Amino acid sequence: MQSIGSPLMWSSFAAFVLLALLVDFFAMSKQGAHRVSTREAAIWSLVWVGVSFVFMGWLWWYLGGAGTDAAARSLANAKSLEFLTGYLIEKALAVDNIFVFLMLFTYFAVPAEFQKRVLMIGILGALVLRAVMILVGAWLIVQFHWILYVFGAFLLFTGIKMWWAAGQEPDLDNNPALKWIRSRFKIAPDYDGEKFFTVVGGVKMATPLLVVILLIGIVDIVFAVDSIPAIFAITTDPFIVLTSNVFAILGLRAMYFLLANMHERFHLLSYGLAIVLMFIGAKMLLIDVYKIPVVFSLGFTVVTLALTMMLSLKIPPKGKAGGAYPFGAKKPDEQKT
Repeated sequence: MQSIGSPLMWSSFAAFVLLALLVDFFAMSKQGAHRVSTREAAIWSLVWVGVSFVFMGWLWWYLGGAGTDAAARSLANAKSLEFLTGYLIEKALAVDNIFVFLMLFTYFAVPAEFQKRVLMIGILGALVLRAVMILVGAWLIVQFHWILYVFGAFLLFTGIKMWWAAGQEPDLDNNPALKWIRSRFKIAPDYDGEKFFTVVGGVKMATPLLVVILLIGIVDIVFAVDSIPAIFAITTDPFIVLTSNVFAILGLRAMYFLLANMHERFHLLSYGLAIVLMFIGAKMLLIDVYKIPVVFSLGFTVVTLALTMMLSLKIPPKGKAGGAYPFGAKKPDEQKT
């Protein structure tokens, strides 16, 4: 599998990610546990989006987009477009990720000042998972071309499942993962600051914060399994796949606090994401019949998401915002009680 990533590009990107995480950790440790304001979240969100577009511009320039070589300009334009399309798709899927985080924080009544640390740990887990799964996915595609059909069918199925779950209330009480955690740990009734374990009545117990961390780890796995095939439908270049994923995830914490109070407004967004996943799945299944241009994929994604967001503002929600995915939905009679 050909990749534009040279050893210098890979090492430089790895150094940048480490620096970005260190800056984020340093800022978080200096601030301590505090409620993140909308203004602070908006500033950091703009910073991360801006950094992503600066990287895309640098990539275009580095590959010869500003040069006189026609072949180099064509490659630079193609790779930049692949990065932008992949970034927007991963960013859109991250929004659904955010709504799931919000659901967990609400269910476990996580204090606002503790949410920042939980999100940071979740982002680190997501970065590691994406890197491993991208490498595995790239190897599978090289070894077995037919795996693309499996990815396509899986995305089509995931899109249908997400559509079905949109607007439904999740049934966390009967979730198998939560039941397993409760069977393995004694859970303290209250939080103890940002600690994961505490002592209650002489007995060491896990705090609800640890339960939230474990569930977010499971959510990270589920969404990584969904998003990695989605980006491989746009490009099979491991460097573009990884960089677009990482840049979409780096701004996840700030975007959460920015959108936490807006999820009710965009109650139809899950339907838009479901349509995008089904489109990408169909694109993969047709890959050997007709290769849908990347620019069309970009346009379809932008138009679909923009349309569902505008419709969300015009059509009042009838039920819950977001959806039950990736958890099971409550039965109709349970939702009424």
